[in-house]
Formats: sequence, C-alpha cells, structure tokens
Amino acid sequence: MSRWDAQDIPDLTGRTAVVTGANSGLGLETARLLAGAGARVLMACRNVAKAEAAREQVGAGAEIVALDLSSLKSVAAAAEEVKGRTPRLDILVNNAGLMAVDRAVTEDGFEMQFGVNHLGHFAFTAHLAPLLLAAPEGRVVNVSSFGHRPGTMRFDDLMFERRRYDRWRPYFQSKLANLLFTLEMERRFRAAGAAAKALAAHPGASATDLGQEGGGIANRFLGIFGGFGQPVRVGALPTVRAAVDPAAKGGQFYGPQFLQFGYPVVETPSRRARNGADARRLWEESERLTGVTFQLA
Repeated sequence: MSRWDAQDIPDLTGRTAVVTGANSGLGLETARLLAGAGARVLMACRNVAKAEAAREQVGAGAEIVALDLSSLKSVAAAAEEVKGRTPRLDILVNNAGLMAVDRAVTEDGFEMQFGVNHLGHFAFTAHLAPLLLAAPEGRVVNVSSFGHRPGTMRFDDLMFERRRYDRWRPYFQSKLANLLFTLEMERRFRAAGAAAKALAAHPGASATDLGQEGGGIANRFLGIFGGFGQPVRVGALPTVRAAVDPAAKGGQFYGPQFLQFGYPVVETPSRRARNGADARRLWEESERLTGVTFQLA
C-alpha cells in the first residue's frame, strides 16, 4: 500500500477552509498544508496575537478570526465573522482542544475540556452549517484522539460534578464525544440528502505542546517527553487527508497506520464511538446545553 503524503493533496484553488486552533502545532501545519495547495484559509484562534505571528507560515493570504471556544458568545460572533467573509465553506477543521488540564469551567459553566473540545465546536459547526451546505461538497473534520478508546459517556454527569475530577477522564470523554458527534452529523447529512460530509481524524503521538498546561504529574511528563512523538508534518496528515482526499467517504476516521505513528489510513474507532443511540443522545444534549440547533435543510 502506497503511503498518503503531502504530495497527494489535490489542488484546492477556489476552496475556502476554516481551521480552529491554527496558530500552533497540528492546527498550524494543517492550515499551512491547505493553503499551500491553494485554499483560502481562515485561522480561527483564541490568541489573535499568536495567530498574527503564525500567519506568515500559513501564507500571505491567510486570514484570522478571533474564536474562544470556551465562550458561546465568542463562538457565535466568530461564526458571524466567517459568514461575513465567505458565502460558502468547503472545509471546516475542528482542531483546537485542551488535554488533561486542571479543573475549570467555561464562561457558560461547562467543564472546560468538554466545553472546549466538544460543545464549542458543536455550536461553531451548527452556526456554520448553512455555509457548509452551500458548498459543492462541504466537509467537517473533527479531530479526536487515540484517547477516545478508554472514554465513556456519562450523560447523568457530563460535567464531572458528581465524580472525582482526575483530568484524564474528562479528556477521554470529550474525545469520544468528537467521534459520536461525527457519527450523528454524518447520519443527519445523509438523511437530509446533503452533499456535505462529516469525518474524523486523530494525529497519534505527535510532538506538540498539547497536554502541558495542567499542574499534574502527567502534564510535567508531557512537558519533558512531549517532543519525542512523530513530527507535526506527519501528525497533521490524517486530518488533512480526511479534509481533502477525493476518495474519502463520510463517517470515516483517519489515523496513523501504526496506531500512534505513521502515515494516515482509515481506522475503526472504538465500539462506544459507533453507538448510534449515544450519538443521537449526545446531539440532543449538545443542542440543549448550547441552545444552538443545526439547520440541515
């Protein structure tokens, strides 16, 4: 099997992409690769100053949109900004995220990792759905993690208000939520007869600063050894392949060939990530919590 690499990215001239968390790490590399193939790229980032500094690495035409996924108000404003700049959206990469941070809550009172990694992206995608449906084949790529595998959904305690907070379980739950969100979005796209597709990806073990923000032992470990993963240029490829490969099918999940390392291949997510009932329940809970409803027709 020949490996899928950056040279396999097709010509993206005329396409518009939004990448969240595009100011560093995997998001920056994803934005750089998309722009390098001709796409117009909007970098949706919380830290605008860092995004400005990173913009020249993406390309002279890259644009910046302020987006704080821990604030539903910011999410709505960012989506309106995108709508004001483009009549359609070909690619949305929901890449930004937190890993194993100390306990905190978002502006809207959600557990921080679930709020940023899932609910913020859920609301952002819902707001942008009309632009995705206006494209010939809009694609949404949710960036999950190998960490979805130990994840479980506790719908009676999504915010870890009844359980002991140990920083990893909320992260695993949020990454499982990314895949359940993808599953249900793809089902709804098909039911609506839409041309849009929903896919997911994970980068494996990549050399980024993700997971180093918290104050736990594991965070310090990641700070010391986090640079020993595969290069970011390889870690970003599953996401990019899901976003641009003409042969990719809706609902597919791309990851490294050797679980944590290697070039991107189609992977089978965990059994819990393929639970349609949980996917529908999560969707309904997400609409209730965010107050945002998808319009797919």
